[in-house]
Parts: sequence; C-alpha cells; structure tokens
Amino acid sequence: MKKLAIGILAHVDAGKTTLTEGLLYTGGALRKLGRVDHRNAFLDNFALERERGITIFSKQAVLPLPGAELTLLDTPGHADFSAETERTLQVLDCAVLVVSGADGVQGHTLTLWRLLERYGVPVFIFVNKMDQPGTDRAALLAELRRRLDGGCVDFSVPAAQRDEEAALCAETAMEEYLSAGALSDGTLSGLIGGRKLFPCLFGAALRLEGVEELLELLQRLAPAPARGGAFGATVYKISRDAQGARLTHLRVTGGTLRVKDLLSGSRDGADWQEKADQIRIYSGAKYRTVDAAEAGTVCAVTGLSRTFPGEGLGAQASSARPVLEPALMCQVLLPEGCDPHAALEHLRQLEEEDPQLHVVWQEGTGSINVQLMGAIQLEVLQRVLLDRFGLAVQFGPGAVVYHETIAAPVIGIGHFEPLRHYAEVHLLLEPLERGAGLQFAAACPEDVLAAGWQRLILSHLAERDHPGVLTGSPITDMRITLLAGRAHEKHTEGGDFRQATWRAVRQGLMSARSILLEPWYDFRLTVPAQQAGRAMADLQRMGGETAPPETEGEETVITGGAPVAALRDYGAEAAAYTRGRGRLVCMPGGSRPCRDQEAAVAAIGYDPERDTENPADSVFCVHGAGHTVKWSDVPARAHVDSGLRLEKPEEDAPAPRPGRSAAYTGTAEQDKELQAIFERTYGPVKQRAPQRPASPRPAPGMTRSAPPPAGPEYLLVDGYNVIFAWDELKTVAAERLDAARRALCDLMSDYQGFRRCEVIVVFDAYKVKGGVEKVEKYHNIHVVYTKEAETADAYIERTTYQIGREHRVRVVSSDGAEQVIILGHGALRVSAAAFHDEMTAVTGQIRSILDKNNLAGKARPMRAALERALESGAAEPEKPEE
Repeated sequence: MKKLAIGILAHVDAGKTTLTEGLLYTGGALRKLGRVDHRNAFLDNFALERERGITIFSKQAVLPLPGAELTLLDTPGHADFSAETERTLQVLDCAVLVVSGADGVQGHTLTLWRLLERYGVPVFIFVNKMDQPGTDRAALLAELRRRLDGGCVDFSVPAAQRDEEAALCAETAMEEYLSAGALSDGTLSGLIGGRKLFPCLFGAALRLEGVEELLELLQRLAPAPARGGAFGATVYKISRDAQGARLTHLRVTGGTLRVKDLLSGSRDGADWQEKADQIRIYSGAKYRTVDAAEAGTVCAVTGLSRTFPGEGLGAQASSARPVLEPALMCQVLLPEGCDPHAALEHLRQLEEEDPQLHVVWQEGTGSINVQLMGAIQLEVLQRVLLDRFGLAVQFGPGAVVYHETIAAPVIGIGHFEPLRHYAEVHLLLEPLERGAGLQFAAACPEDVLAAGWQRLILSHLAERDHPGVLTGSPITDMRITLLAGRAHEKHTEGGDFRQATWRAVRQGLMSARSILLEPWYDFRLTVPAQQAGRAMADLQRMGGETAPPETEGEETVITGGAPVAALRDYGAEAAAYTRGRGRLVCMPGGSRPCRDQEAAVAAIGYDPERDTENPADSVFCVHGAGHTVKWSDVPARAHVDSGLRLEKPEEDAPAPRPGRSAAYTGTAEQDKELQAIFERTYGPVKQRAPQRPASPRPAPGMTRSAPPPAGPEYLLVDGYNVIFAWDELKTVAAERLDAARRALCDLMSDYQGFRRCEVIVVFDAYKVKGGVEKVEKYHNIHVVYTKEAETADAYIERTTYQIGREHRVRVVSSDGAEQVIILGHGALRVSAAAFHDEMTAVTGQIRSILDKNNLAGKARPMRAALERALESGAAEPEKPEE
C-alpha cells in the first residue's frame, strides 16, 4: 500500500486548517466537521491555538484510503513559526500550498515557496475562498504563474485542455501529447515529482467545494518516492506528552523500525545508543501504538533522549542547517525569588523542542536571553512557560540578532599543552557568500594527523556556535578547513582537541578583518497611492532596497528588503499614517553587512580579549607547566607547519587592532586609507583571490600572483544606488523610475565615449519571479538586470572577482558595506558622491569639446540628459517584467 506524507502549508488565515479538516471529513476519518472559528478544529487541539485561532505546532492526522494511506501534516501559517514549518518539509513526499483567493499570493506564501523549492518538495496548489466576492480565477492563475512558477496548470478544466497546457512543461510530455493526444497519469505524476508541473485547483474549503477533487488528485497523482531496504529515518520534531514523556517525531525513510530496536547517533561530540521503547502513530491528540513502522510511516518514538530535529538515523543522512534563523533577542525577566538555573532548565527543554528558540545564558551576570523569530512567538513562549511550568516571566526590550563573518582568508592556530595534555590544530578560515552558513572540510594528510583525530576536530567545529570578536555574535558564511594538526601518543585526549580547535577558530578571528552582519526582512508594503512617496522615502531612510512600485487598483505595492532593526515597528507607523489602509508583511530575508558597524560594535561593548569563556590564546608547556601564550604570538611558537602561506604583513607597519573597523563614508581619502590598512594586514592587493591548494603543502611561488596586466578599465555601476544617491536622478525617480534609469544610462554612454572604458550598469531585478540574468547593449554600454534572488551587490561582487583577474576594475556604489570585499578582489571602490563630481567634470569637458566644433546642440550634459529622460517617446533599455 502506498504511504504518503503530505504537508498542508499556507500564509496565515488562508484556510489551511479548514482544508485539512475538510480532507479528513471527506475521506471518512472524521464524522463531524470542525471549524477554526468555533474552536473545535480536529488538529488545533492546544488551548492556545483555539484561543488565537491559529496553528502554532505542527500536527499529523492519518487518512486511510483505498490503496493508499495519507499522513496529513498541518503546519503553522504565521511567519513567526515558519521554522516549525521548515523542519516538517524534511519528511514530506509532497505538499499542498493553500492560497487565499481573496488575497492572492501573499508575502509568507513566497517564503514557503522558496523553502519548498530548496527541499525539492512536489507541490499541489489549492486556491481557497473562491466563494468570496471579487475573486477572479483567470487573474489568480496568471498571478500564480507570474509570481510562483510558469508550470502552474489549472486541473479543474477538461482533461484535453489540462493535458495541452501540462505538455508544455517538458519535451517528453510534449512528444507523448503529440503522439497520443493525451498524457498518462504516470507522465503527469512524473512531471509533478520533478517539480515541472504544479496542479492547481480552485474551491472553498469551508463549503467543501473542490475538496473531494483535491483528495482524488492526491490519491491518483501524488508521486511516491523509492524506499531503501536498510533502515533509515529523519527526525523532524521533539515534543513531550501530557505525562512529560519525551517524544521523537520521525519519518521512516527506509527499512522497518521495530519496538526495542537499538538506535544510535552522535551529539555534542559523544556517541549514543538507545532503544525505541514505544512507537506511536498520532492522529490529532490521540495515538495508537504499533510494533513496527514501515518505510513511509510518520510516527513518534519514546525512549530516545539524545535525538534532535534534522538528525538522520540509520542509513539516513542528517538534514542541512535550516535557512530561517532568529532575528530578535530579548532578555528574560524572571519573577522575584525565582531561581535562574531552574528557569534556564525549563527554557532548555523548550529550546530542544524548538531549535530556533535559542537560549543564551550569561554566566557573568546570571541573566538569560532568548533569540526568536518575532513578537507573536514571544507571546506564545510567555504563555507556554506559564501553562507548563507555572513560570510567569516578562521580557526586556528586544534587539536584533547579529552575526559575524570575515573579509578575507586567514589561518587560525590553536595549541593546548598543559601538563600531560597535548593537541595542536591549524585551520583555514575563508569567507563564503551570504546565506551559506558554516561549512567544514579537511585537507590534512593522514600521515600528518590520523583520520580519527581529524573526524574529532570536525565534530568539535560543528558542535557549537563560535562567537565572533566584534560583538560576540555567532560567526557564519565561512568555510573552515583543517590544514594540519598534531597529537601525542601518550598524552592526547579527546578534550584536548576540543580546546585546541576552539582556540584555533578564535585565534584566526582575532587575526582577521571581521564584518558585522545584521538581519534583514523581505517585505511587501501596500499603501494608498497618495502615500507611496512617503513610504518610499521612509524605506530609503531606513537603508532599505525596493523594487519599482506596482499599482494594484487604487493602492501601490512596494516590495524589497530592509534591516530588521529599522523595519520591525514600521507596520504600526504605516497603519497610522494611512489610517489603517497600510499593510506591511515581513519575512526573514537573511543577513547583510551592518549599516553602521562602528556604532553597533561600540553600543554592545564586547571585548574579545576579556572573554574568558572563549580564549584566543594558547597554552604551551614551559618548564614542566602550562604557560599561556598571547594569540598574536602563537604562530611563532607552533609545533606544526600547515604548509599554506597567505600574504605576510609588512614588519614595519603597525598592525591594526583586530576586529575593529573605522567608520566609512565613501570618500576617496578613506578608500586610500582602507586599501593601505588592507595591504598592511594581508599584503599587496592581488587580482586573483587566494586559492586553497589540493595538497596542504603548496609548491614554491604560489604565495604571490603576477601583477595585473594593462588593458581596458572596467567600470561597474550599481544603478539604483547611484540613482538614489544623486539628487537630480532621485528627483526624476520620484516621478518615473524608468526615466531615471534611462537618464543614468545616457550619462554613462557619454562617459564611456569620453573615457574609453568598458561600462556595465547593474540594476536589481532579484524580485522578478523566475527572472534570469539579462544583459542588454544600450548604445555603447552594457546594462545588466540581475537574476531572481541576486542583488546588484552580489552580481558586482561576483563579476569583480571574475574580471578583476585580467583587468583593472572600478566600482561605483553608495553602499559602503561592500568596500572590503571589493578591495579584496583587487578593485577600487568609488563612492557615488565622488563619481558625481567626476561625472560633472566629464560632461563639462564634453560640452567644451563640442562647443569648439560647433556641435554644442548635440551635447548631453547632466541636465539635458535628465530633461531628455522625461520625454515620453524616448527608448529605454529593455527591462524584465516585474
């Protein structure tokens, strides 16, 4: 019998739980149809869920059907609990994405779509609430295709029309359609499983309209993955029952799990083995016990105390680190007389059940901080602590959760050698692209350090968050590679390598140039058209990035990204100045370099050298006793040579204080000073970024690159940053953004003709659904629109790295956050203000030359270009549909 796990996902209030209720009722699993607003929904069985009318915790319900058994997993719809939803995606065979017919594709819908794409989950789409006035099926289908995927096909139309549209999703399907005139169920199921086809149905779950059709479609076309013969399982959730028993919720991906089977894993660097005491199959709040769970079964197991969400058991590999991370941090204010250690134990239990609830214990002050997704999650946490533990807590003012990364590769060395202990570790720390997280690798030969010790070092790297040296925030977006190490035959223990490894990470960070990252929201702001100007000005003041506004009737929709710190209270402000008509929807949008790193670092006041819990210094044995050696002196005292050489700083130049950066405003003088500091720290700026050799011992001559060849200079211009940094263009953009783009391109065409350099103007198109990178020739310059999910900053960073190997490169932008990365790639950054002065001088020289040749009427200085841009008949470089 086919066993399928099907997740039900949606933006909050789209009708997800109502649809789940309808599926269970239609399939015969429920005798009575419950309702969310009546507080008797089958799956919303927690008191807090019924009070609020929202799903907070994911639950399962089993739906037996002829020839198949469906396990429906109802997930939270609110963005604050999206981490719970993300964990559930790891165990799904397919998903039903519920879209409100009254609201269309909403902000959190896009977040869910990206997560489904990341985990490769096949998707059926159910457009709900079609009984409400004003819903338009054709318009909604067009929106689904535009904003989600072109493979969205209406499956409520006749089969001939459906097959004709589905055949366009793949060449093999088109061949079958042309030869047979129809598509088989096997072909349709294959297209769905390959995420090339997304069946869409329209209905009203509250009236059971379209529910039976969806159930029949799932039973007939939902793809069933191949199951392995060896036992494997994925843990996706930890919870506790009413008696306090710990439950490990998992999906059996292969083989069979039986009661009393011995399961094993590893946590915190220690291996464990425990028995599965009981296997429960839950359906709502009730469960039945079974003796065995076959592949495809979703169940809860008792008796396991060391499991964690995302862990793979048996033959199943562990899942990747979740994409969604907490954005806010608050201090827990305990009631008078409460033991903080007892409160910490309760919070640790909740943290185990929700890994995105990060609990931070401050040993020095005895205070507790929690990191979480948003205000609603904070309210739920407060209620859960009261209901489960009788603990009435309050929370202090919230602050954003920072992360840290580095600007360039660096080697970190840790040595731990008190009496009768010994370990030394050499690590290469390299920056990665934003959102990459932490990656660990080894490039150490086994004749230098045994494989068992190497595995232990990698496990110590992965078993904790490593604090940075700017604010003590966790590091991210780095690859840490084991280069070399040494153990002693008699005196080395496992804990010695833990100390050496953590000190090596810390020593490398102290030697590196650190970058502070702050969390961003992706937002969708809807305001009346007359308030659009104020909204755009507010978002620009916050340091946000916006796509061109879209008009929907009498309202304007603005999408983009902005720092969490600036945007977190803006929803209430927008509602106030629009008299309740403004709506702001925010979704986690990753992290970006902090706008004012110096101020943020100063406000937190973290001193890395006084952090005794995270030392960067090493311990060497001197005269039979352990002796602490300062981190800066460790490389000279190391016992092992890693074989890798990065650029050496000049001996006569004073080393900058690690982890601190000066305030940067984009002037030419600061660019020169920044480059001088960079070269003093890392050596002369090279055109080729440092490469990690295949062997840990590089060949002679690999530490220096050849000087950059003479050739045409490339000028990369961040289009929107320059437009909003130049007052003339910003004025034009306030009326017509396309006119401002055209004016900038005209000016850059003149500049290219005068300077004879290669000009590339880059515009953000990262919000264009399904957009691919487009390069257009406009007169004598190139205009680039970035692909979906790629900002202009990311494109410029990547392109600078590529062409900077062979050519001189300058980058024009008003974004000071990229200056270190651009300098590290061998390019010179020019601020938008400085380039404005240069542009003014160039246009003046062009006017002078043309005047001498009696061609002044053909000149196009800045003002003339702006006037020309406002003419209605002028052509603009082609731009992707947004």
